[in-house]
Amino acid sequence: MKIRRFFAADMRRALRQVREALGADAVILSNKSVEGGVELVAAVDYDESAFTSSQPTSYPDKPKPAPKRPHQTRQSDLPQDLNKAPDAKSTIEPTVRGNLSQPRVEWSQDPVLREMRREMQAMRRMMENELSELTWRDLGQRRPQTQELLRRLIALGLDAAHCRELAYRVEDAETPEQAWRQSLSHLNHELPIYQEDLLDRGGIVALVGPTGVGKTTTIAKLAAKFCLRHGNRHLALISTDSYRIGAQEQLHNYGRILDVPVRSAASAEDLSDALHAFADKRLVLIDTAGMGLRDLELTERLSIMTTGNHPIKTLLTLSATTQRAALTRAVQAFADAEPVGAIVTKTDEAAELGGVFSGLIDSRLPLAFVTDGQRVPEDIHIASAKNLISQAIELCDSSEYSPDEDCLAMAFGGMGEHAHV
Repeated sequence: MKIRRFFAADMRRALRQVREALGADAVILSNKSVEGGVELVAAVDYDESAFTSSQPTSYPDKPKPAPKRPHQTRQSDLPQDLNKAPDAKSTIEPTVRGNLSQPRVEWSQDPVLREMRREMQAMRRMMENELSELTWRDLGQRRPQTQELLRRLIALGLDAAHCRELAYRVEDAETPEQAWRQSLSHLNHELPIYQEDLLDRGGIVALVGPTGVGKTTTIAKLAAKFCLRHGNRHLALISTDSYRIGAQEQLHNYGRILDVPVRSAASAEDLSDALHAFADKRLVLIDTAGMGLRDLELTERLSIMTTGNHPIKTLLTLSATTQRAALTRAVQAFADAEPVGAIVTKTDEAAELGGVFSGLIDSRLPLAFVTDGQRVPEDIHIASAKNLISQAIELCDSSEYSPDEDCLAMAFGGMGEHAHV
């Protein structure tokens, strides 16, 4: 057995010394605090039988003679059931090990290491916060124009990454107002907009999206706007929403008002039959069931759109009131429908539009239409990046929301090392 003492400033360093010197099979025999740190006594090739004696453990320089036993029992004197050495060992040894064995060092599960890991993580978070605040203040001293621009961009609701990118692009602006205008110009060019007018082009268009975003109402607005342009003889409506109570009846009511044919389709075969019946129509609008992002049947329901030989264009319908993370999940969840564009609804109810901008830019999903009210068909518009940005600025100016300085420091604290002096 090899026994060594280790001294270190703290327990973490002492344990590291043990592991490096003796390996992962080392056993900690004792630990105590000493002046200047801690002391560990560790052993390798540990022999539990060394502790069967009542004598204290010592570290001799030369071997001592083995103590004489008071009585030697011969093999023949043992009872028959103990006369076999292997059985006797297997009976006695577990008792000795259970009473005297020391736990081995499990480096990944050691409670001291786990507690130290938690403390280090807490210290790391605290240091990151402190460094972020320092770099944010430093950025304000060296580049106050950039700092003020970041405040204005984050107030629009844009992601921190997009705010940084826009700020980097306009670092050479001479005045804060010029930097603001240039950043909005870059945002205007980055926001993807659908270039075709689907109402004029026609075809088969299906609206998909989460529940509660207003797909059926948007279908009615699109249908009414098309009828105003081209008449109701060239339009037909299809509902595949057999899950929501009254959903199909709602679309049938719109059809009666507009005097256009409406059919229901509960399966891919029904949808194919309806599309064959409306083959002479210039525009066919399909209303689909709203589906939760965690709906296990989401892929199955979307397959109604993707099966068959009919060229169906899908538009992902999103609400402007949805949180940024939920927008990202919606885009990912409905990716199987292969949407060619997006419709953003309820912009009149949103507190900010920057989250929608960031979501569309990240997904590169072009925006086709925007709705901003309940009126049919007045409150639906062909998407315009310039109009949307103007609306976002109006919402920001009318709101009393001011970004918290601590949040700004956490979001943009790392910019100080990149900003030009």
